[in-house]
Amino acid sequence: MPETAPDRPRPRVDLVIADALEVVTCVPSGGDPLGRQRGVWVAVSGERILGIAPPAQLSQQFETGGARVLSVAGRIVAPGFVDSHTHLVFGGSRSREYAARMTHPPEELAALGIPSGILATVEMTRAEDESTLLASARRRLGHMLRHGTTTVESKSGYGLSLTDEIRLLEVNRGLAACQPVDIVSTFLGAHAFPREVPRHKYLETLIEEMIPRVGAAKLAVFCDVYCDEGYYSVEESRRVLTAGLLAGLRPKIHVDAYAALGGADMAAEIGVVSADHLNYTDRRAMTRLAQAGATGVGMPALDFAVAHPRPFPARAMLEAGLPLALASDLCPACWVESMPFVLQLACRLYQLSPDEAIFAATAGGARALGLLEDRGTLEAGKLADLQVWDVPSVEDVIYRLGNNPVEVVIKRGRVVGLDEPG
Repeated sequence: MPETAPDRPRPRVDLVIADALEVVTCVPSGGDPLGRQRGVWVAVSGERILGIAPPAQLSQQFETGGARVLSVAGRIVAPGFVDSHTHLVFGGSRSREYAARMTHPPEELAALGIPSGILATVEMTRAEDESTLLASARRRLGHMLRHGTTTVESKSGYGLSLTDEIRLLEVNRGLAACQPVDIVSTFLGAHAFPREVPRHKYLETLIEEMIPRVGAAKLAVFCDVYCDEGYYSVEESRRVLTAGLLAGLRPKIHVDAYAALGGADMAAEIGVVSADHLNYTDRRAMTRLAQAGATGVGMPALDFAVAHPRPFPARAMLEAGLPLALASDLCPACWVESMPFVLQLACRLYQLSPDEAIFAATAGGARALGLLEDRGTLEAGKLADLQVWDVPSVEDVIYRLGNNPVEVVIKRGRVVGLDEPG
């Protein structure tokens, strides 16, 4: 009589998220773009999701004895937000500028003695040491985490010199080591041109020294450029992104925020991972970006903060087949740490449905960072990055203006934010 093989040990569960009103997986299913599931629990082992299924099925598939059970009765479970465009690390504040712009045109700010714009922040950032920059960025990250954000892209760009840009990227590295939110570092030395260096000389330094140094030291994943009127031309932007590719940095672009110069077409040719802003991008260029596999990133809080005359054309973009991500664009001109507030603005300013906005801030954000295989949705094998909303429906996330629905945050399988349900 043949011997029977011994039963294989079942995977062990460390954490069970139980009793949710519904689990929003953000895996489209049966006409539901958010892939809502009811009557299911989420099983986590280590940093990863083991399965999402009814409790009896989980008990059959996995060893659940001894697992921590987190009951979230009456709440909604969703993926953590993936914020794919921020300028997280900066010095000082431009609150005086922001307030003055409510009643004064930009050209009057200098006469009022109020520094303004990117170069004002460059001066304030250069004046702060690395530990001060790290501490302030860490505080902002803590607020973002409490609003459900579990992955953040962080750009340099307020140094505009080799030494200062490297210093900002080192702060990103320090942030990744001292708190739970995952940091994806982007080099944005091509954010503006410094006052003290001629334009052509800075561009030469950027391409021949800064980008190779960043790539060799693996201080960033992406290389970004601000291609717009008054900033980098299309040809200058092409040179920057090409140098980034040669240094092993994947391309991103700020483009068409205030004028359409042809940068979106160039970005499609280069094969950018994401094209961000796109306020003046036409339908044809959107289609080209979609065909090139890019994600379009909209930032409604920035459009709101600057009273943009032409808000991001989200509906046209979706109709052109260009995948959408929503990001905060946290920066001195748009100091926002709440992704729920970003969703609320997106639905009103961009005419998105709650489902579209939530998907864009989770799966869309992960796609804009090339991380969709790892996060952005709730599926077996992906990181256990989750948030728990204390609201009765996803519509309430965008309906309750200014409200933070997030009660619990779980990052890589660990409860790291706010209070557990009582």
